[in-house]
Amino acid sequence: MGKYLNPLRRRSRKGHADRRPALSDQRVAVIGLGRFGSSLAHELTRRGWDVLGIDTDTMLVQRHSDALTHSAVADCTDPEVLEQLGVHEFTSAVVGIGTDVEASILITSNLLDAGVPNIWAKAISRQHGQILERLGAHHVVLPEHDMGERVAHLVTGRMLDFIQFDDDYALAKTVAPDLATGVPLGESAVRSKYGVTVVGIKRPGQDFTYATAETVVETGDVIVVTGKTRAVEAFAALG
Repeated sequence: MGKYLNPLRRRSRKGHADRRPALSDQRVAVIGLGRFGSSLAHELTRRGWDVLGIDTDTMLVQRHSDALTHSAVADCTDPEVLEQLGVHEFTSAVVGIGTDVEASILITSNLLDAGVPNIWAKAISRQHGQILERLGAHHVVLPEHDMGERVAHLVTGRMLDFIQFDDDYALAKTVAPDLATGVPLGESAVRSKYGVTVVGIKRPGQDFTYATAETVVETGDVIVVTGKTRAVEAFAALG
């Protein structure tokens, strides 16, 4: 499926030199094929994206080359290598390098200089993330920290799932507390009393469905609520 490439030349699946932009904008370069980068690259490929996987480790590249659209052994801290690989033609790039902070910063800087419009960068600490943000990375992710925070909510509360967004806004899946059951949501005043909105509901044996003001939550129902993080945490703890 994929092509194992020389870092000085990117080729199409048919083996012919290809420097023209693809018709689709679903192209992404994933730089760093460790656990995070390779998992991301495989999932994007599965979803139909044109993925170029890059790493300095020959063994890693060979391991994943068959599953990816393109792959290359290359050192992207060198801006000329990025140009030779045609990464500047891509609409998105992901810097999946975490442990080598200097390489992560240099590669992100090179991608910005190359004009890649959508750059995601992995950080291994908040300080690393702050540097990447100040540098100009469009999206910074801290996978280990975010997962630890998410699991902490699940372990310490009644939540079945939890997602927090940057602007102190959260979404949680939890078993409905008794105070929200037996009456239509519009009459329970959940939003005015507790500062959260019930947006979805799932009854045992049924699929999730949207919640409305007329929806009556029953004991044992699983609900999805949104609101400020502290409000969501407090509401989920009421059960």
